This record gives sequence, C-alpha cells and structure tokens, in this order.
Amino acid sequence: MTKAGVGAGTGTTVAAADAPAAMVGLPRRRGVELSLIVLAVLLSVYGYCAVGLARSGAVPPGAAGYGAGLGVLALLAHLAVRLRAPCADPLLLPIAVLLNGMGLVLIYRLDLETPGDRAAPTQLVWSTVGVALFIVVVTALRDHRVLQRYSYVCVVAALALLTLPILFPAVNGARIWIRIAGFSIQPGEFAKVLLAVFFAAYLAANRTALAYAGRRIWRFSRMQLPTGRVLGPIVTIWLLSVGVLVLERDLGTSLLFFGLFVVMLYVATGRTGWIAVGLLLASLGAVAVGRLEPHVHSRVEDWLHPFASIEAGQGANQLAQSLFSFAAGGVFGTGLGVGHSVLIGFAVKSDFILATAGEELGLAGLSALFLLYGLLVERGYRAGLSLRDPFGRLLAAGLASIVALQVFVIAGGVTGLIPLTGMAMPFLAQGGSSVVTNWAIVALLIRVSDSARRPYDAPSDAPSDAPSDALSDAQSAASAVPRLEPSAVPRLEPSAGQPAEPVDALVDKSPGRTR
Repeated sequence: MTKAGVGAGTGTTVAAADAPAAMVGLPRRRGVELSLIVLAVLLSVYGYCAVGLARSGAVPPGAAGYGAGLGVLALLAHLAVRLRAPCADPLLLPIAVLLNGMGLVLIYRLDLETPGDRAAPTQLVWSTVGVALFIVVVTALRDHRVLQRYSYVCVVAALALLTLPILFPAVNGARIWIRIAGFSIQPGEFAKVLLAVFFAAYLAANRTALAYAGRRIWRFSRMQLPTGRVLGPIVTIWLLSVGVLVLERDLGTSLLFFGLFVVMLYVATGRTGWIAVGLLLASLGAVAVGRLEPHVHSRVEDWLHPFASIEAGQGANQLAQSLFSFAAGGVFGTGLGVGHSVLIGFAVKSDFILATAGEELGLAGLSALFLLYGLLVERGYRAGLSLRDPFGRLLAAGLASIVALQVFVIAGGVTGLIPLTGMAMPFLAQGGSSVVTNWAIVALLIRVSDSARRPYDAPSDAPSDAPSDALSDAQSAASAVPRLEPSAVPRLEPSAGQPAEPVDALVDKSPGRTR
C-alpha cells in the first residue's frame, strides 16, 4: 500500500510505503546464550573429571563443587547481560566461560604434579573477582560513549599503573609486579585497557586530521604524515608507556602496546602505510633491543638455537621442553592428565600453559582453542563495524586487537615462531591480573555489541518540496529501516591531490547505530 504526493509547482511525486506498526530489530538470542553457557560449563566439568580419572581412576571429590561454582558465576554473568544488555552478541560470554573453565582445568591438572604449589584455588578466586567486575561494568555502564569523557583520566591512570612496579624488586628479571604482604598484582594488565580507551577517544576526535592533513612523505606517494600538533600528543603518550615498560624489561607488553597503537591508527585513518611503518619500526626496535639487552639477547639465542643446551650436555631448556610437548601430543593428544609438560619448569602454569594444552589435547584441541580466540576477536570486530560512532568502532577494534595480539605473541613464543616474551594466555594461564582484565574486556565488548544490535529510530531524507502528509509517511517508513552500513555510505568526489572521503567523516552527525 503506497501513498503519493505532488510537490507544489514541480510535478515531483513522492511515494512512501506504509510503516509497520512496530520496528523489528535483531533477535536477542538470550536463550541461545544460556544454552551455550550450559554447554561450556559441562565441557569444563568433563575436563575436570577426565583429569581425575586419568590420574587416580576416580572422579575428583571436588568435581561437583567446581561445576557448581563455575555454573553460578556464569549464570550471574548471564543474568546481568539479560537485564542490562539484552541485545548483546550471544557468543561473547559463552566463549569467555569456556576458556576460563578450561584454564582452571589445565591449572588443576598441573597442580597434581606440584602439590606444594597449588594455583587452581587462587585462580578460581580471581575468576570470581573477574566475573564480579564483568557484572559491574555491564550493569553500571549503560552507554560505552560515556568513557570518551574520561579519556585523559584513563591515560593518567595507565601511566601511573605502569610506573608503580619500578619501585618494587624485579621478579625473574622484570619489574612488572607489585608485591605487598604476599599479595601480588600486575598493573600493566589494567593499563592496556585504559590506554585502549584513550587511543580510541583521541583518534576518534582527530581522525579526519590524521587521515587528510599534513605533508606527503614522498612527492608521488599517497602516504601523508599528520601535523605534529595532531600526532604529537598520542605519540608522546605511547613513547612514555613503552619507555617505562622497556625500563622494567617487560618487552612482551611493550610489543603489545606498540601493536595496539599501530592497529588503532590504521583503523582510524584507513591508510595501510601505517601498517608498513609499524612493521618497519617494530623490526628495527626488535633488532636493537635483542642485541643491546642481555636478558632479551639470551631469549633470542634460545629461539635461534632451541636445542643448543642439549647438545652442550646441559639438558633441555624451557623452549625445547615446550617443543617436545607439542610433538608428543600429536593430532589428538595424550589425554588430560597424561602428559609430561611439567618438565618445562617454573612457568608451566603461566607462560607455557599452551604447551600443556598442545600435549594433552593435541593438534585438534589446540585448533579448537585458537578457533575460540578467533571467534572472540571476530565478534569484537563485528560489533565495532556495526557502529556509526567513531569512538565505539575504535574501542571495539582496540579491545579485540589486544586479545588477538596477545594470543599471537604467546602462541608464537611457545611454538618457536618468535622469541619468548613472557605474557599470560588470555583466560587460560595462571594470573589474577590477567583473568580480571580479560573479563573487563569481554564486558566492554558486550556493551558495545548491545549498542550495535539495538533497534533505533532513524530520520528520513525526504525532499523538502513534498507536502506534509507525504513527508510524514516517508519519515514513518524510514524509521523502520536501519541505517546503511559504513561501506555503503556514498563518497564525495575527491578534490585535486586529495583522496575521497566518506560523507559521514565530513559532516558532524550525532552518533547512531546500525544493525
């Protein structure tokens, strides 16, 4: 059923479809989320029982308590999402629950080899703290754009957190811990989220100047260097954070911050030249630090010659034992509780926990874990791409990139692809600061995805010469139609010597959402 109107003196006809009584948004799928959470808890309990059966031939006495504890935490998180973020992506929370549950299983399995150093109970406590923070973020933060107001507070807090460990003694050659009365925390884990918020806010406010202002590096090149007034503050903050981490010998987090900065700069400007510049600078920095810093140089030597200590009659080092674990796992693994990855040594529950997964779950299980991480990152990117406000896009891309870069750096180190850097595998590895921070990242991604998937009313662009009744019908029909995806936004014709720019980058609009 259509309705037509004729413009005064123009003969222009405007047709508009009758608007539906109610706009239909994306399905919420909270029931799907709950079903996947139940499956994730059951898989974790099955792994816990499998470890006990392999080690002692009986189901562990604490299996019911473990399943109940993990199930209650997951249910509370689900209720928070159902009540406060009903349109959020249904896959984010189940993935986090399954990864956290499998991490507890692997740590418990390794605790059986080290009865004097039990880490699983402490990790469960930290997981509870992480879920509590998740619930607080989902409940209290009703709109992710509120964080944009506190960008400079975030960067000051991040620099303070990064500086504090300098005042404390080094642990295993790095000053990244704060230890007081038996309590330890790694503040750099929290600083990465705060820096992601700052980078997103600053780049969102200056994205046009970063992409289309400044001088060309070469005369016939499309690569432009932004003005110092625009690029200077964010480069200064990045250099300060990385410089502090270098002084603390926390080179893994330094690499993570550098990659986060380059990725978010690329997302903000859309210029692939920043990726090339980032890779070049990262290579130069890696070569310089690898030659000048003795601690890093030893790791580079172990990476280049992983079996040198065996040839010298000194036994296998950590990297060699890790490679042996992956080789012993084969395709389907030795089975939970049957491997010998504990021979790796002191970092087997943290830096090298992926070696335990590779040996006892095999290539198939390891691939499943990587697919879970990949799906978590993909859903984060998808939520960002579905938003129209630049801050939300950059924040989602930054948070997802943190997980992606961390998984790559850790997996590359323990498999011999790149030198070891000493970081915690998200959700899997022992480390309270890491698991709490990762739960905060998932909470922010759920908040962003809820904004991206929530239905809304969009204004119409009907011709100004249409009569009021036709214009009203056109606006009613347009309110039921979602906005175009960013890729479908028309582009202006480029001026001489300048690339084309999306329309919404030139016009100051109030932020909206797409499906």
